[in-house]
Amino acid sequence: MHAGPAVTFQISLKPSGREFEVDRDEPILAAAIRQGVGLPYGCRDGACGSCKSRLLEGRVIHGAHQLKALSAAEEDAGLILTCCATPQTDCVVEARTVPGAGEYPVLKMPSRVISIERAAPDVVVLRMQLPANQNFQYRAGQYIEFILRDGARRSYSMANAPHRLGSPPAIELHLRHMPGGKFTDSVFSTLKEKDILRMEGPFGSFFLREDSDKPLILLASGTGFAPIQALIEHLQAKDNHRPVVLYWGCRRKADLYRHDWCQQQAASSPWLRYVPVLSEPAADDGWDGRAGFVHHAVMADWPDLSRHEVYACGTPVMVDSAQRDFMARCALPAEAFFADSFVSEADKHPARVTQDA
Repeated sequence: MHAGPAVTFQISLKPSGREFEVDRDEPILAAAIRQGVGLPYGCRDGACGSCKSRLLEGRVIHGAHQLKALSAAEEDAGLILTCCATPQTDCVVEARTVPGAGEYPVLKMPSRVISIERAAPDVVVLRMQLPANQNFQYRAGQYIEFILRDGARRSYSMANAPHRLGSPPAIELHLRHMPGGKFTDSVFSTLKEKDILRMEGPFGSFFLREDSDKPLILLASGTGFAPIQALIEHLQAKDNHRPVVLYWGCRRKADLYRHDWCQQQAASSPWLRYVPVLSEPAADDGWDGRAGFVHHAVMADWPDLSRHEVYACGTPVMVDSAQRDFMARCALPAEAFFADSFVSEADKHPARVTQDA
């Protein structure tokens, strides 16, 4: 017997007019990434909602996803998550395309641990050497995924801009320890220099939109600072003239693991201002800076964000709160908010709190 022809469905994107094919049982986003079509996305796992789009024609079936990413009411209203929506017919999808998101090929490769730096009590900075025979390219703000032995994946953003790969080429990653986490427990206990890890990337649509001259708010919480650091390095390399304010929120002063670096960049880049914010400063921190929720500090300084762009990265609760409050109370246009939610395994699977990002 001969297998019949492979079933594929046609996806047409509005308003861009781009078209691409999706295999049977393949999510729309996976097909787009495979073919270099730039769609907005974050976690690729139905948890963050970054890929939310509108189905204008056709029918899809959704795989497992979180209701906070796509509610039943939103689904009834025609919204879909392209990361877990598999088409059952040809479809027309309204989605803003992201120029450059599919520009660089997604590669699978081995990477070697060059150094492990304990930057804070629960944060390590990993430097991973890239194979010399593969030209790994990415945009500042994008991420890679480590592929673990059992096939599970863990996502981390590059903290160095592409022009700072160095020689030999290496990427810098910031990892927070999630106690009981399958991956970070091993990173904090047994991982050593020269160990080999498999990874794949680049992924993500969190990178600077170069066609704008609006002032920028860079907003980070915890290790969400990693891709923000890459954005700052990228802006420095581009001889940036847009006004930029970096707000970095952590619990205690020790958690600001790149505080000195931020101060140095602000001192040397006339367009950059740095505002650290602690949510729970300790008595022995000697902290006389800003305190409270980091996105509240932004709102206090910028009650009108109508002419700004915001790039936010960190915990889902911070990103979601900032997006909601900036749009509702500070007149930030919806299309001027760009985010990368650091969704952990516990966030993706609330019942399974023993795994990590």
